[in-house]
Amino acid sequence: MASARLRSFAWTTTASDWARQQIAGMIRQFEESGTDIVEIVDCRFSTAVQNAALERLAGAGLSGVISLPVGNAAVADAHRAVVRSGASLVLLDNAPAGLAPGLDYVCVVSADNFGLGQIAAELLSPCLPQGSLAGIISYGSDFFATQQREIAFRKWMGQNRPDIGLKAARFTDVNLVAPIVDGLIAGNLGLAGLFAVWDAPAMQAVAALKSRMRSLPITTVDLGNEVAIEMARGGPVKGLGAQQPYDQGMTAATALLQCLAGRPPSCWIALPGLRVTQSTLVDAYQKVWHTKPPHDLMAALGRPS
Repeated sequence: MASARLRSFAWTTTASDWARQQIAGMIRQFEESGTDIVEIVDCRFSTAVQNAALERLAGAGLSGVISLPVGNAAVADAHRAVVRSGASLVLLDNAPAGLAPGLDYVCVVSADNFGLGQIAAELLSPCLPQGSLAGIISYGSDFFATQQREIAFRKWMGQNRPDIGLKAARFTDVNLVAPIVDGLIAGNLGLAGLFAVWDAPAMQAVAALKSRMRSLPITTVDLGNEVAIEMARGGPVKGLGAQQPYDQGMTAATALLQCLAGRPPSCWIALPGLRVTQSTLVDAYQKVWHTKPPHDLMAALGRPS
């Protein structure tokens, strides 16, 4: 596959631990196959940025593109433009509205986002007193993965803890979560716990709680370094559902390489989530990150690194 010209497309932001791990997995798989990676694009959670980048990619004469759509219908036409250019398209987490497998894209490689939301609900439940209120820190954009997590969280609570009330606070800018969480806390004095749809907003929720000198149990999704250390310290983060981004990146790259070799993969490939608590943190970190936990994490656990 050395002659293939590929573009590894970093869909939301390259700043998160999750994104860096997926990119690392893709790079490893492509480098081992001798395949060129032409560019990695940071879309900064913007549909406009992603659309412009996809239109540019469509004219670049590429063999393949990997993309995580940052929206749904708003980015569908730009993804179609890539396919019309002759490039094979592998999607991460979701397919934009109207795109068909085998026709508009090769496959979707995803975590089990519904399962991740269930894990977060299951881990938060023991921390919630009977008849109390749980907050959901929800992403306000049209994004399939986080929607699935919230749906699963709500469904699990409805089936297993019908006594718990749910109150959502939605954000659209991940850098402005703390004041939204602060407003949720101020307006709901009976709040007993929080679920954040991924780890970055969860850490902003931690900051909002600390500014109010309060402590509420939090569960979330993704095992980033900050949230791992917070959990190790015995702070508000009590558990999470972890994706396996490095393995997802390798799987997406493999799927694209198979397609270019004339062996199309299954149209949907889902990797299971990992149930992570403080007691399983070290083993989970090694599985997710494919490396030993950092010194700061081990120190927070009171263990030698």
